[in-house]
Amino acid sequence: MSGTIARAWAVRRRDGLELGFTDHDRELGFEDITFRPDSGLSARALVQGLGLSVDNSEAMGALSDAAITEQDLMAGRWDSAEVRLWEVDWSNAANRQLIFRGHLGEVVRSGAAFSAELRGLSEPLNKAQGRVYHPRCSAVLGDGKCRFDLSKPGYSAEGVVLADEGGRLTLSGIAGHDPGWFEHGRLIMLSGAAEGLSAMVKADVAQPGNRRAVELWTALGIQPVAGDRVRLVAGCDKRGETCRMKFLNYLNFRGFPHLPPEDWLIAPKVNR
Repeated sequence: MSGTIARAWAVRRRDGLELGFTDHDRELGFEDITFRPDSGLSARALVQGLGLSVDNSEAMGALSDAAITEQDLMAGRWDSAEVRLWEVDWSNAANRQLIFRGHLGEVVRSGAAFSAELRGLSEPLNKAQGRVYHPRCSAVLGDGKCRFDLSKPGYSAEGVVLADEGGRLTLSGIAGHDPGWFEHGRLIMLSGAAEGLSAMVKADVAQPGNRRAVELWTALGIQPVAGDRVRLVAGCDKRGETCRMKFLNYLNFRGFPHLPPEDWLIAPKVNR
């Protein structure tokens, strides 16, 4: 059987799009996936240690598959895609073994090629566990710990792009919100080539005429154009005062605002 062994990859994006690749010279098919040999995706040697050691591998490819477009790569649509790798007998695909399961790290493009780190199922174990005691809130606005309903009136707004200068957008149709209301919030593209992409808001300035100037922490992978629709979601700076006054949600605040500052530990103690 060793002379008929090939490798087959399945890569599934977060939006459900799934592609199959193989290093065999003909198509393979199993698990309702067609694995194509001319798709331009390969992998360096897969190194998997025993126990919980980190998998070390890299997926590499060329922009030769119609479904792997430069536009999607730049937009981050392939980031964190699920990856499965089999060793399969190409003469009988029923004889196969799953040897890797994980996901792609950040996809990096270089010229006409791309590469991405492969991260195994043990990767989450490298993250810090437990709760952090900090004056600011540890929850994400709107998640199960925060419990704030972002669909409440006034906490989101939709508008139209007038211009985009490398992550500095001018929007129209958004009015009635205080300056800075959307700082630390999120901008979500609702139409255009960048539809579905989002980014965190660094600065938010209200302008006359129902206009809004928004600066993003990181520019979108696909640049919006005039006429594209967007949604802005209110931001939270994690402070207790913001939770209480802006969101009226202090009951669910997940920080510890009364913790003494770090320099309290080294401050001279006064005998009483």
